Amino acid sequence: MKNYSHFVYMLECRDGSYYTGYTTDLSHRLAQHECGKGAKYTRGRGPLRLVYQAEYETKSEAMQEEYRIKQLSRNQKEKIIKEKRQVHVESEELQRERDW
Repeated sequence: MKNYSHFVYMLECRDGSYYTGYTTDLSHRLAQHECGKGAKYTRGRGPLRLVYQAEYETKSEAMQEEYRIKQLSRNQKEKIIKEKRQVHVESEELQRERDW
């Protein structure tokens, strides 16, 4: 089993804007954002909501994806968020079917 420890994530801010970031410890990083010690952009924009996360095997892969997402339009970011949610929802539905 591979150990993925590099994350790219998107937060939705109170004002509806999106913040994209990279970390090796997602829960710690989210806590930093919530208490105002995260990125300067997210300070004062809380509450924040995690709307996307993806894991990568290497820092290089994650940093490239973070950069790519930051270059996207709002509509393109929303499409990524929606697609990931659908995949997640489909995975939960498949798991429930297996549990029957």
